[in-house]
Amino acid sequence: MNAALLLAACLSAIAGLLHVGIILGGPRWYRLFGAGERMARGAEAGRAFPTVITTAIAAMLFVWAAYGLSGAGAIQPLPFLKPALCAITAVYLLRGLALIPLMTFARSKATPFLVWSSMVCLGYGTFHLIGLMQVWNRF
Repeated sequence: MNAALLLAACLSAIAGLLHVGIILGGPRWYRLFGAGERMARGAEAGRAFPTVITTAIAAMLFVWAAYGLSGAGAIQPLPFLKPALCAITAVYLLRGLALIPLMTFARSKATPFLVWSSMVCLGYGTFHLIGLMQVWNRF
């Protein structure tokens, strides 16, 4: 079993659970986790938009966790495992690295949420990349 992909899967699942927690926590949690005032106000008003978006993100993260588990060898291989793991890794790394141009060209827009979430994504992407490199020839 590949430890890096197993950890990456756990991290994606934790992120998915946090998104479920945000839905359950309501407007205060949307604000606490930096989702933005528009999302928080929408949740306060009982609009479906914040819940739909946050549910979609949570679902995606749970699917990514399943692909991490599959790549780690903890569950049966999922369809398109190698390209899916490549795409997941790229999304996490690109989201993390997006902080560089932001800090270079629009530093005033670099909110604390964008900084720490970028660092989290970079960490997640790094574990995915390490694990993917370790299992590359198994697929």
